[in-house]
Amino acid sequence: MPLSAFALILLAGIVHASWNIAAKKANGDARFAFQSGVFMAIVWAPVGIALGWRVVPGWGLREWGFVALSGVLHVFYYVILLRGYRKSDLTVVYPLARGSGPLLSSLVAILFLGERISLVGVAGIAGVVLGVFLVAGGPGLWRKTHDPAQRARVHKGIRYGVLTGAFIAAYTVADSYAVKFLAMSPILLDYFSNFVRVGLLLPAALHDRAATARMWRAQWKYALLVAAISPVSYVLVLYAVQQAPISHVAPAREVSMLFAALIGGHLLREGDRLLRLLGAGFIAAGVVALALG
Repeated sequence: MPLSAFALILLAGIVHASWNIAAKKANGDARFAFQSGVFMAIVWAPVGIALGWRVVPGWGLREWGFVALSGVLHVFYYVILLRGYRKSDLTVVYPLARGSGPLLSSLVAILFLGERISLVGVAGIAGVVLGVFLVAGGPGLWRKTHDPAQRARVHKGIRYGVLTGAFIAAYTVADSYAVKFLAMSPILLDYFSNFVRVGLLLPAALHDRAATARMWRAQWKYALLVAAISPVSYVLVLYAVQQAPISHVAPAREVSMLFAALIGGHLLREGDRLLRLLGAGFIAAGVVALALG
């Protein structure tokens, strides 16, 4: 992995951890995602117009197809993740989603896009997946299966976690293909797919307008922060994909868990700081291995 791509991933990890902390503090749902999307469309409009003025009119059916696909996959990912959190515990859903997503992305890139990976790279992927698992609770996950009711929650969490990871892999591969093989601008892909996300989330916002208005007044600062910085983290990742294999970039994205463990780990409410730091160490080692492999 080129040093420039590695630097982009590290910076993206810091930004990603920061906006996730803001989103967690907001404690929002799909209506919060809709509000963030509206703010994103407004805040980033000057950039979208400036970069897209000459480029977007030249887009054909393939380019607009990938814009639509990106928006749909991101919405499904977010809705399934939120539903998993309602049906099960974060300590079950989150590690499976964040661990299975990059693993599946790497497998697709290797099996279907012709990418190659060394043994060092394989070890790096394993380190990242193990680190995410430890940061999110580690062996404590299995201790929750003794009680029948809790066991049912864990089983639901496993299903939703893996399904969420599948959508993470899907949008990672789709967006990476668009910027790597169709040479689409990462900024424009993310900006215009946001309009698809806003349109799909609109019914949730209109379902109970009074509640939506109350939530907007209470959460607008967090939504504005997420809108301002969240595109930066993902666009940096897409620029990294243009310079390095998807099978390396996808798992290296989980370096954000390292920063989350160090600057905002208490928000995960796991209570075992030592385990989270150990997991962060595995993530760091895995990312370094991917950079070298």
